[in-house]
Amino acid sequence: MCAPPTIDPEQLMQLAIEACNQGISQGQSPFGCAIALGDRVVAKSHNTVVQSTDITAHAEVNAIRESCQTIGDIFLTGAIVATTCEPCPMCMAALHWARVETVYYGATIADAEDAGFNELQLPAAELLRLGGSSVNLVGGLLADPCQELFRQWKEGPDGKPY
Repeated sequence: MCAPPTIDPEQLMQLAIEACNQGISQGQSPFGCAIALGDRVVAKSHNTVVQSTDITAHAEVNAIRESCQTIGDIFLTGAIVATTCEPCPMCMAALHWARVETVYYGATIADAEDAGFNELQLPAAELLRLGGSSVNLVGGLLADPCQELFRQWKEGPDGKPY
């Protein structure tokens, strides 16, 4: 029996980058996320922290919420996630609880901190290790374009970190 087809991680990251650019154009901060089950994209989202006045409205949390609504389940078992920046501890825990399979990220927590964001210095890989999570974490996917999102955002009129 053949495994179901899966989306290419780089294609999924391109969707996360597009979502991030959409968010930046709407005055939001430079983070995007896309989630796929097999070859089906079930969500793509960006941060809406400022728009919603909700500090938890990170791209990953928004994409998890959208994905769960789309499939009608709280678990995203087997899902592949692409996020433009290494997930913060809140987002990494949510991805673990949603039971995603693999998370790909581009920029790092250090990149977000360099852009002025108030990051906790707890790498996603360390959180997964300490928590005994089975989520696979792969960093550095399209890192340069993801890091460029921070530069683009900082040069724009809404480049205020939180």
